[in-house]
Amino acid sequence: MSASTLVFVHGFWHGSWCWSEVIPRVVATGRLAVAVDMAGHGLYARRPRWFTEQPYTPEAVGTEVSPVADVSLDDAAELLTSQVERIGGGEPVTVVAHSAAGPVLTRVAQQTPELIAHAAYLSAYMPASDVSAAAYTRMPEAAADQVAPLLRGDPAQIGALRLDFATDDAAYRQRLHEAFYGDVDPVLADAATGLLTPDGPIGIMLGTTTLTRDGWGSVRRTYLTCTKDVAIGPALQARFVAEADAAFPDNPTSVIALDASHSPFLSIPDEVAGIVTSLG
Repeated sequence: MSASTLVFVHGFWHGSWCWSEVIPRVVATGRLAVAVDMAGHGLYARRPRWFTEQPYTPEAVGTEVSPVADVSLDDAAELLTSQVERIGGGEPVTVVAHSAAGPVLTRVAQQTPELIAHAAYLSAYMPASDVSAAAYTRMPEAAADQVAPLLRGDPAQIGALRLDFATDDAAYRQRLHEAFYGDVDPVLADAATGLLTPDGPIGIMLGTTTLTRDGWGSVRRTYLTCTKDVAIGPALQARFVAEADAAFPDNPTSVIALDASHSPFLSIPDEVAGIVTSLG
């Protein structure tokens, strides 16, 4: 098989499970594909006490220090590097990173460009050199972000970007659905929400990577934009691409537009599978 293996990495609060509608469609074409858990998520997630304790205590949601507060961008990149090495057997793979997995892919591609055949960013943070992903959440292009108002607690104090999936506040849960799954079937969106974990390690968003021409700048990259995204909006997605192309004009970013919200792996899995399968 000449095409590189596809490795899928989810964003904050999700897990490798979110690619379960895409991977069978990719594998059906004859392409090897696997999804992995990011540090602090999936099998590496650790839930705060308030999330499972009864009775539910709203006050603890905003104050309990996260059990994944010590997870850094270094940790996440180390884990992904080990996963890529194991999956590819030393051969380069194509990595598809969603949302907050973007900075992790960037770090791995910078440190070990020989392991990455193609870096694909699906409505993901693709930060410029020495700029944290968190910095982009304060930029004008992120003003319409509908996830930020849902966060609970001070990330600097609790060590995480925290969402309250235990609340019975119907309005809050509806806003969560709109932020992540605006065009996803409501039944499927409900099921997905039930699998989310509350804490995304703030350290992944705070870390920075110095990008070089021989590192990240040498790796083929594609940015898959989501035109209906209200978590990482189209204006911010465009900024990532513009900054990358300005820094490394000899290796421009290929851009593919998806008419979808933040989670096209659930809303249009056929289209996502077709696009990523076409990547070398």
